[in-house]
Amino acid sequence: MPGVERVQQKTANRFLNFYDLEVRDKNGNAHLYHLASRAESTKELKLSRGENRPDGVIIYALYGKKQDRVVLIRQYRYSIGTYIYEFPAGLIDEGEDFHTAGVRELKEETGAVAGDFRSLGELYPSPGYCGEIIRMYLARDLTFGETHLDEDEFLDLERIPFDQLTEQVLSGEIKDAKTIAAVLKGKLLLGL
Repeated sequence: MPGVERVQQKTANRFLNFYDLEVRDKNGNAHLYHLASRAESTKELKLSRGENRPDGVIIYALYGKKQDRVVLIRQYRYSIGTYIYEFPAGLIDEGEDFHTAGVRELKEETGAVAGDFRSLGELYPSPGYCGEIIRMYLARDLTFGETHLDEDEFLDLERIPFDQLTEQVLSGEIKDAKTIAAVLKGKLLLGL
């Protein structure tokens, strides 16, 4: 049976760490596997705890009289060297539940407060090398106020019709996987 035999932590950072895993495949062959995780130690790894708790949240924010407009973030991502469009998102703080994190991130990044805030489920953005889990939320009936960005966040807000967003996903203009998953799931669930 496949499994992990040994884990060695390679970095000790605040937001992302790397681990070497000595594993056995289903045929009993040994391999070295590399893992990126938000866990700060081997004891906190999902594979060690046996608990797949989300690390972050993404918020699909609809507004307007017909709830047919969306809020997007335009943000520079150093890892790809360019700006991308994505839904508001962020990490879950220590001791915070998923719902509270989603409400907080929506307010911080967009200034919005939702009259209706519900879960759309979870996703694994890239399980081939990363143990991250993201909880998706749908926020509707928004009222807008002031944003409260972290000191290292530089965001531009975009408010566009839902149909335009769908076209941007299908054309490849929107490339962020978590946003694409939320758009498609929301489109099917909401019938937009």
